[in-house]
Amino acid sequence: MTVSILVLTTLAAVVLAVVHVVTPSLRFLDGSPRSVWLSAAGGVAVAYVFVHFLPELASGEASVGRMAGGTLGGFSERHVYLIALGGLMAFYGLDRLAKVDRSRRAGIPVTDARGSDPTAEVGTGAGVFWIHMGSFGLYNALVGYLLLHRETTGVASLAFFTVAMALHFVVTDYGLNDDHKAAYRRTGRWVLVAAVVAGFLVGAVTVVSDAAIAALTAFLGGGVILNVLKDEVPSERQSRFWAFALGAVGYAALLLTL
Repeated sequence: MTVSILVLTTLAAVVLAVVHVVTPSLRFLDGSPRSVWLSAAGGVAVAYVFVHFLPELASGEASVGRMAGGTLGGFSERHVYLIALGGLMAFYGLDRLAKVDRSRRAGIPVTDARGSDPTAEVGTGAGVFWIHMGSFGLYNALVGYLLLHRETTGVASLAFFTVAMALHFVVTDYGLNDDHKAAYRRTGRWVLVAAVVAGFLVGAVTVVSDAAIAALTAFLGGGVILNVLKDEVPSERQSRFWAFALGAVGYAALLLTL
């Protein structure tokens, strides 16, 4: 690893950490309908997954298959996609856990949390909060690690990855702040800052196989898709489709120049 690449990846890790610090203070993201900036940021992140991550998964499938040794039989040609599905399902479960907990703490049936959300001022309990922080901490550590160990290397690849993940962190931070309220602003965001830095430091001193990189990338891709779409799709979010589409199409066009 050259000194220049190490310096650039260090700066990228700092940028991603700073996003967690400042996002809860960005009041212009609040309100309904959903901020155009959040929708555009979500579009950028999803474009990165579909235009960059998924082709990488296809190229990494063979190495993951060799690592698995055919243990899944007929599924041996789809290992990375199963891992991506696992990432999506894991973060759907986490989101559902938070929503159920907030509804119960508000004393309402879970299915009633629609429209003018009666749980708007209610955060999650301590147990759910720490489950979320642990899970998203690992998620952030994975992003920090992949700053140094992506399938595609180079300065341009690093820049596109950093921008996409920084905007994705804005979206996830906004959701975590909404779920956990003061606990996230007081403690949670600092947990995620530490996780990004820890993942980067681990990546600076360790090297794993191509198969492991492909598996980690697949899990992250599934998580990104879910964490963006869970906030964009529900009708009560009143999301800005045009902003989401503009972000997705614009970033996809840029990615095609790589």
